[in-house]
Amino acid sequence: MSNESSCGCGGCGCGSNSNEGLTITAKPSEETMNQSTITLKIAGMTCGHCVASVSEELNEVPGVSNVEVILSAGGTSTAVVTTNSPVENSVLEAAVTEAGYTLVSASA
Repeated sequence: MSNESSCGCGGCGCGSNSNEGLTITAKPSEETMNQSTITLKIAGMTCGHCVASVSEELNEVPGVSNVEVILSAGGTSTAVVTTNSPVENSVLEAAVTEAGYTLVSASA
């Protein structure tokens, strides 16, 4: 008896000879399952230095795992903050203020 099936995987026995439509989904890790995203609207940012300052301050907040800042020079910029544990909006606001900018709003 051969260990090779018609799909070529080595023995699943599915009988398929095509990989078309095959989707592999990794099991989410504990960290990924506990992540949440908070969108911050920030006023006063005008350049790449502003982005770097805000990113640096937000990344120092305990529980923050990722920060992506979308600059709208002269308008209201957006920071998407990914957390792996609960973070109070007041802590995020303090980080934005420390960087020298104004938090307009925060939404989960």
